[in-house]
Amino acid sequence: MGLFKNQFSNLVEWNENGEGVLFYKWQNQEIKKGSRLIIRPGQDAIFLYNGRVEGIFEDDGDYDIESEIIPFLTTLKSFKFGFNTPLRAEVLFINTKELLVKWGTKNAINLQAPGLPGGMPVRAFGTFNCRIVEHDVVIEKLAGIRQMYTVNDVKERIIASLDQLLMSWISKEGRDMFNLQSDARSIAKGIESDLDMDMRKLGIGISDFTIESFSYPEEIKKMQEKAAAQSMVGDMNKYTQMAAADSMAKGGHGGSSLASDMVGLQMGMAMGQQLVNQMNMGGNGNVQMQPGVQVQPGSTSGTGPKFCPNCGTPTTGSKFCGNCGNQLF
Repeated sequence: MGLFKNQFSNLVEWNENGEGVLFYKWQNQEIKKGSRLIIRPGQDAIFLYNGRVEGIFEDDGDYDIESEIIPFLTTLKSFKFGFNTPLRAEVLFINTKELLVKWGTKNAINLQAPGLPGGMPVRAFGTFNCRIVEHDVVIEKLAGIRQMYTVNDVKERIIASLDQLLMSWISKEGRDMFNLQSDARSIAKGIESDLDMDMRKLGIGISDFTIESFSYPEEIKKMQEKAAAQSMVGDMNKYTQMAAADSMAKGGHGGSSLASDMVGLQMGMAMGQQLVNQMNMGGNGNVQMQPGVQVQPGSTSGTGPKFCPNCGTPTTGSKFCGNCGNQLF
């Protein structure tokens, strides 16, 4: 008898074999005597009879349909299983979990940008979350004609309108087309609001829409890298000054580092430059030297030094010193 009984019973359940399914309709419409309903964590089970919702069961567990489910159905409370009277009903399993979806623009979006008459082609990538928020709307709009509904179906609908939404929200408030990543959060929030409003027409909510990156053409990337390199050259002077000050402060405590070596080199160069500045050029191009400092012949131009490099006697513009006879130039 036990074997005979099992031939007329079945399990009403959803194993969620495929990932990313928002709802699944149980295929066998005949629920036999002795059948059981299994609701797993993260699932709701909705009984449908003649297209109407008879009952919604949200607590996970293993239930005897005849004794624990039928008494709570709206129009089937008095249903009695007989030898040839299985219950012809549909069971819709709802995935109550929030599902993560990755998205990306199919084609580049041409955005108006200064200096680019044809616009600048930009791609965008990111993620969003979706979940069923209204059972009645899902049943009315989707479950009547679909066996299941997946995140790929949601993604396809969103991608279809995403290009226009990106163009609309990027063009607002005069954003910098060459640095869209800085405004990614505010752009994403605006798009999230519009997408959520549209998808709720199907009973599905959209949340946590993010833009992870904007992708520019290679030519634009090279221009940005070049501009960044030029900016770094200007900032190196500031960095050197800060490193010098920091190194001098540490040097007082016996510190030794590459930065302090750089500072020492710079200080030496500064002293050398100061010495050169002391050797001022006169109005007529002559180099002013202190007595005793030698200058090799031919190392200066014009009429020669004002003092003899050999004995220090003032010169009179002649080629030889009048005191020691040394050649001046």
